[in-house]
Amino acid sequence: MAVKIRLQRHGKKGKPFYWIVAADERAKRDGRYLEKLGTYNPNLNPASISLNIDESVKWIQFGAQPTDTARTILSNEGVLLKNHLINGFKKGALTEEQVEEKFQEWITEKSSSVENKKSQLDKEADNKKKKALELEKEASAKRKAKVEEALAAEEALAAEEAPAAEEAPAAEEAPAAEEAPAAEEAPAAEEAPAAEEAPAAEEAPAAEEAPAAEEAPAAEEAPAAEEAPAAEEAPAAEEAPAAEEAPAAEEKK
Repeated sequence: MAVKIRLQRHGKKGKPFYWIVAADERAKRDGRYLEKLGTYNPNLNPASISLNIDESVKWIQFGAQPTDTARTILSNEGVLLKNHLINGFKKGALTEEQVEEKFQEWITEKSSSVENKKSQLDKEADNKKKKALELEKEASAKRKAKVEEALAAEEALAAEEAPAAEEAPAAEEAPAAEEAPAAEEAPAAEEAPAAEEAPAAEEAPAAEEAPAAEEAPAAEEAPAAEEAPAAEEAPAAEEAPAAEEAPAAEEKK
């Protein structure tokens, strides 16, 4: 029976998850298997691999043939290296301690390279995020500039329309300002005759007062006229005895 180390597909559609199994080459891909050696998850970066190295080396020592994908995974995990060291030990080129020492050195180097790769990937992810943030800031700055330009254009139009709206009433008020003196001059023209008529109006009472002044003496003279007869009557009374005395004088002669 020929044994192969291959991948058995599991997981959801679009998100595959594989088991690393040792199975009969005549079995279906997702059918029965002899032993499960580990798992492989390609959905992560870097891919997550969990593998039983000793069991995988044992199956390779038994003659199991890995598929191309399984061979890559086994090589990356050090299974093929350990198999090579064990073959050297069997040939007497290496001791068991040297095999373990060299394998541990390789594991250390591998782990350091994996850590470096992870750190590099993290840096790349951070750089991508920073670039994305910078692009977003630039886009937001451009949008803000466009909004400010639009507002400035609207304010400029409003500033242009405001003087126009102020000049229109000013143009309407200019004739009114011109008409205002005319309206003021019209009463002035009317007032000029009034000013001329004012003395006439003042003279009219004077003319009326003149007769009154003349009438006042007349009023005063009226009692004089009445008193005049009295004055005349007084001498008449005095003259009456004189007339009577005249004969007496004559008689004395």
